[in-house]
Amino acid sequence: MDSAVVVPQHVAIIMDGNGRWAQSRHLPRLEGHNAGADNIHRIVPGAIELGIKVLTLYAFSTENWGRPEAEVNGLMRLFALISRRETETLHRQGVRVLHIGSFEGVNAGLVKAIEDAISLTCQNNRLDLNIAFNYGGRAEIVQAVRALMRAGGTPDDITEDAISSHLYTAGLPDPDLIIRTAGEMRLSNFLLWQAAYSEYYSSPKFWPDFGPEDLSEAVESYSRRKRKYGRL
Repeated sequence: MDSAVVVPQHVAIIMDGNGRWAQSRHLPRLEGHNAGADNIHRIVPGAIELGIKVLTLYAFSTENWGRPEAEVNGLMRLFALISRRETETLHRQGVRVLHIGSFEGVNAGLVKAIEDAISLTCQNNRLDLNIAFNYGGRAEIVQAVRALMRAGGTPDDITEDAISSHLYTAGLPDPDLIIRTAGEMRLSNFLLWQAAYSEYYSSPKFWPDFGPEDLSEAVESYSRRKRKYGRL
């Protein structure tokens, strides 16, 4: 990549299109989720090579529980398998694994796998990999306000900084660039607070087909933009 390209510090990706990728190949939807999980093998090293410091991946939303039970159960097994299988590789790559979202309703085995990944990689500093699992942007804001109230906060204590400090992403920079695959143009309850001034990029490719070259293209598009933050 050209040295003049401005690389976003934090990139967030809505990994969309796994099911449609599978259906286009006459495969079960879960095969698409498997392919999407495998694609993380390509994207994480690509992000590191570009110099991205924080990568957030939208893996499972609070609304996804409404999908067919067989698909949800398959996804839970897949997430547990990935957590155990990939943690050592991520650790060797210098990746710090973080979780944003709730563990409510998640089986104990999967919670343990995620917590083990977080514990093993906690000292790494090459890339922060946020896994947004059982995550919803509105629920995140609600829990942040509730945390303020439980701490004895008054209405005057509810400031932007106070809410930010109680979000799942507290201590991390807001996303500079949000990418959505599969040609969609919506946030789907993802990082609603943090994305106030993010730049957006939509790729027509389904997530399993979105490779490091596509990530590089999105970063180059970001670099050509002028961020105004509401100013001229």
